[in-house]
Amino acid sequence: MSIYNYSILASDGKHVSMEQYRGKVLLIVNTATGCGFTPQYEGLEKMYKEFKNKGFEVLDFPCNQFGHQAPGTDKEISEFCQLNYQTTFQTFSKIKVNGEDTSPLYVYLKNALSGLVGKNIKWNFTKFLVNRDGQVIKRYAPITKIEDIQKDIEKLL
Repeated sequence: MSIYNYSILASDGKHVSMEQYRGKVLLIVNTATGCGFTPQYEGLEKMYKEFKNKGFEVLDFPCNQFGHQAPGTDKEISEFCQLNYQTTFQTFSKIKVNGEDTSPLYVYLKNALSGLVGKNIKWNFTKFLVNRDGQVIKRYAPITKIEDIQKDIEKLL
């Protein structure tokens, strides 16, 4: 199995094959619109705009598992991000990142790289960096500054 074997539901209800991201550097993030880390959307969008023409993508996976900080429908979450942070990167349908109903993509990501608290995701805005070959190469805690992640992305581009 590789990251490219998964298909995920986008916020508009359409299935998106991860295969379409083959050859790109990916930053996969579980997000929430009502979290203290929500302002990270601004940095994520800035980084996306800077590097998208070099083969970089941010994949936004809203998750309501941590303090119910991602309320609302997929459409409401997507509109919130676009209106408040002018996001233009792909937002997916709300998922679960821990527990029995964990998204298969997140099972794969967590098995590839554990964090400080083991495989489980600790909180919103945990990030996974995937290289152009589809390998999960780094996992970042929610508190990691976007600028620190940017250096790693630049190396892969």
